[in-house]
Amino acid sequence: MKHSGVRSESHSFAGAVEQFKDSPRGGPSGPAPSISESVARGTQAIGTAAAEAMNSAGSDLQSLRTDLNSLTDTLARFISQAGSEAAKSAREVTSNVAGQVGGVAGDFADKGAEMASTASDRAKSFGAEFENMARRNPIGVLAGAVVLGVLIGLTGRRN
Repeated sequence: MKHSGVRSESHSFAGAVEQFKDSPRGGPSGPAPSISESVARGTQAIGTAAAEAMNSAGSDLQSLRTDLNSLTDTLARFISQAGSEAAKSAREVTSNVAGQVGGVAGDFADKGAEMASTASDRAKSFGAEFENMARRNPIGVLAGAVVLGVLIGLTGRRN
């Protein structure tokens, strides 16, 4: 049953081919071209289209390579500039931090020197006051020294 369907389809295809051969397509200019001529023209047209497509693809590929090389160069320049800017920024930050640390250290040194000077002045004035007090009241100074010695002695025994 299947074979008879195939036969009828092949007969209808053969009839269509015969009809195509017999039907004039050119009109008044002449007889219609044969199927083999049509196939040859179609093959030639496909070959021409394929060649044009290959040429177009080749030129597109070359253009893509050129663009990619340009992009690579641009990216390399960008990375180089970014690295230079980063290094410059790091140097500036380091310089600023070093300047600030130096300024703070200088301030501490100045304040330390000022405190040492003040302490030295106070020790000298205390020494002068103690000397004046000892001249005015020598017995009171000796009694104070004895009391201070006893307190130091008691504290020394406990530890």
